[in-house]
Amino acid sequence: MAYSLENTLVIGISATALFDLSEADKLYKDAFKKNPNTAIDIYRAFMLKTEDIILEHGIAYPLIHALLHLNKYQKKGESPLVEVVIMSRNSPDTGVRVLNTIRKTQLNITRSAFTAGESSADYLDAFDVDLFLTTNEEDAQKVTDEKICACAVLSTPTTYKPNLDSTQVRIAFDGDAVLFNESSELLYKEKGMQAFHENEDKSQNIPMDEGPFANFLKKLAKLQERLPMKMEFSPVRIALVTARNAPSDIRVIKTLRQWGVYVDEAFFLGGIEKSKILKSFKAHIFFDDQEVHLKNSSLIVPSGKVLYPTNSKLKKHN
Repeated sequence: MAYSLENTLVIGISATALFDLSEADKLYKDAFKKNPNTAIDIYRAFMLKTEDIILEHGIAYPLIHALLHLNKYQKKGESPLVEVVIMSRNSPDTGVRVLNTIRKTQLNITRSAFTAGESSADYLDAFDVDLFLTTNEEDAQKVTDEKICACAVLSTPTTYKPNLDSTQVRIAFDGDAVLFNESSELLYKEKGMQAFHENEDKSQNIPMDEGPFANFLKKLAKLQERLPMKMEFSPVRIALVTARNAPSDIRVIKTLRQWGVYVDEAFFLGGIEKSKILKSFKAHIFFDDQEVHLKNSSLIVPSGKVLYPTNSKLKKHN
């Protein structure tokens, strides 16, 4: 049955972000080093042999679990609040293990794309994806350069332990070059902190331009509006965790207000470590563009790296 996804938050996720496929991935890479011509056959034989063995949770499983839980608030006759699409470079034949795991873990995921080695990025627009989560940086760079949708690269630190206790979705964002465009951050890089603060204070009534995750945040806001409870009691909680501080803070708040977006919590840290805040917030995921912040935050909560476009001036600075 076809329905409009205009008011549905659509998440595209690679199988390697949702489930732990590291064993199969290592097998393929090791086989490829020895003999590229037989590597795919070895990988296929392994995936067929193990297709009834449930995969362990991946880095994004707790987030997806909590997001899909929101569909209990779906009203009769309306589209789902959240839809998740599996995007995999497996072939349909080697993807059966992924599909079996979805069924056995009772995740309500009904749509999938198995592309047999081709980039998943080419099919995101066809599925109306708002956010793409992947472990493949090449795919993520393509999505970013073509401005298809919000996109982040996830990696799993060895110390990370998934937590499925909370059914409240908690998402944290950095500001510049993530929610907002990179112009203010670029000003700081090129002219220093004083020039940055002076510009942001002077421009506090001028909304910032949208960054790569602005539309995703607005879609989250639409989802919040469909929930039956007041914002203060919402099962979706959003935080801004930014290195900005006074006097560059007011412009952020006024920009979000102009976008019609309600952010539950905002932390203006002035450059101090973000990981302790993220631990207290209990984020299902945190999106940031800078490796210096992600290095520590990814040890505490699942974190996604937001890539710069290939032609970005900020990419060259960093």
